Amino acid sequence: MEFETAARAILANIEKVIDGKPEAAEAALVVFLAEGHLLIEDVPGVGKTVLAKALGRSVSCSVRRIQFTPDLLPSDITGVSVYNQADREFEFKPGAVFANIVIGDEINRASPKTQSALLEAMEERQVTVDGTTYVLASPFTVVATQNPYEMEGTYALPEAQRDRFMARISMGYPDTDAELAMVRGRDAENPFDGLESVASIEDVQSMIAAARAIYVSPAVEHYAVNITQATRVDADLRLGASPRATLQLVRAAKARAAIQGRDYVLPDDIDALAPVVLPHRLIPMRGASSVEDIVDRIIAETPVPAGAVQPS
Repeated sequence: MEFETAARAILANIEKVIDGKPEAAEAALVVFLAEGHLLIEDVPGVGKTVLAKALGRSVSCSVRRIQFTPDLLPSDITGVSVYNQADREFEFKPGAVFANIVIGDEINRASPKTQSALLEAMEERQVTVDGTTYVLASPFTVVATQNPYEMEGTYALPEAQRDRFMARISMGYPDTDAELAMVRGRDAENPFDGLESVASIEDVQSMIAAARAIYVSPAVEHYAVNITQATRVDADLRLGASPRATLQLVRAAKARAAIQGRDYVLPDDIDALAPVVLPHRLIPMRGASSVEDIVDRIIAETPVPAGAVQPS
């Protein structure tokens, strides 16, 4: 299936159950095709899990859902070796992380020890149990949700965990028309009834390969580096963006360019994605503006490259 056709079909499928949130749907698809992980942070009831489920339903990939709770164990995520008395040897029982799309509900409700079980999986696409390494499926994406204001019974994600998420988005409340459509349309039927996949796993793998091959000019590469480096020296920030953030910003920009039908990345792609790729990695100084405002200011202050951005 042609990239643009498949991308439009996936987005249209997601938007069947997510009313009035095309930006959130595109961000989820960008992260998925860029082989990243997505953190959806917002108040309860605005459709965080619905977005994750809609992405999983739209492609013919394996999907596993993990309900993060205080009593969840690391072995529930990665798997465990169980002694088989019949064969008299240990047998590995894969955990919930062995899927193409892993939906993590309320990830900040699990203990830091359980959260850390995802670190190796998210960065290296593998898990190590009892000294044996098991490679995860490809593609592999974690879509996690968390409620920012519900602090009771939650554990803040550590910096190392947040840095492994390519992007963090907020759903926001729907506008009046979208909310009315939801009230009128969902009282009689479940929006997921009849929602079928529109792209095979082979289509997805081809799309990922195509996004990976998108051209990024040296001028745009320097532009992305300049933005992330500016966060490390900004007077309003105590912790700036990591080199991993630069890599993920460029990868996400390639996926966005491909979705929009281009074979090259524009500075506009960097500008559009920096506000969702960078803020969750940054720590502001006490009394400073919000990290979102700081990132917007840095983007505005960074000179846009004047060199050629298309392949010659």
